Amino acid sequence: MCDDLTETDAARFLARAGTLDRRRFAALGAGAMTLASMPGCRAQGEPPALPVKGRDVAITTPDGITDAWFVAPTSGRHPAVLLWPDIAGLRPAYRTMAAHLAASGYAVLAVNQYYRGAKAPVLDSLVAWRTPEGQAKLKPLITQITPAGIMRDAAAYVGWLDRQGEVDTMHRIGTCGFCMGGPYTVRTAAAEPDRIGAAASFHGAGLVDTGPDSPHLLLPRTKASFLFAIAQNDDARSPDDKTTLKTAAAQAHRPAEIEVYPAQHGWCTIDAPVYDREQAEKAWSRMLVLFKANL
Repeated sequence: MCDDLTETDAARFLARAGTLDRRRFAALGAGAMTLASMPGCRAQGEPPALPVKGRDVAITTPDGITDAWFVAPTSGRHPAVLLWPDIAGLRPAYRTMAAHLAASGYAVLAVNQYYRGAKAPVLDSLVAWRTPEGQAKLKPLITQITPAGIMRDAAAYVGWLDRQGEVDTMHRIGTCGFCMGGPYTVRTAAAEPDRIGAAASFHGAGLVDTGPDSPHLLLPRTKASFLFAIAQNDDARSPDDKTTLKTAAAQAHRPAEIEVYPAQHGWCTIDAPVYDREQAEKAWSRMLVLFKANL
């Protein structure tokens, strides 16, 4: 997750790279990027974008009502994808990213993981998480999220998706997650193994821990194929995690692409100060390959 060490890494990286000028920082803080202006809007090799339409939705879970954003191509039925945002939650950047994925032919649900305590957006950008005010807003909400709660949520979201006219239920469902959302993809696959066919984690946090419900220990309960895209600074801090994931996937007989990218934690999120266009496009293209093969 984007903890103090990760933030220190990011600050050092930006100081060395000199990539975050005042204009870009202001744009990030305002959540100003749109699908049309998003750097690297179409990854290399992607087909032409489909027109899409989105709407705000409310989804009942065992723990309350989730506010979320649902976006899909304007015509036809399509495989569904459940998108879990990073630590700063559902906000303009993730609506844009969901629309970008929908334009590749998917019905995408981007959820507010903090619905138990607040409606989205709690913060308007990842930059806001770096402020004392942003952390004061989010930290109490984070404590309300539990592994069991995420699995209850996932089951409710999958059920909701299967009832939507834009979703082709003849296909299995995909899930993708960023930062704290990365391990939620594994929990989703374990919660609904017969429906989840593929899961992609980008700079996921806490995929391997010492608890009995560590995400890597859930792989035997899944029937999905996986992509684990790991940030270089996360790998430097926990170099054994990639090996543990690889071993766990092999023992569970689950296909898993596991790669350390030459980029910082957060590199795939378009409003992150460390957003890396080249490496984000590469990771995104690997997700599209995963989804095409398994949904």
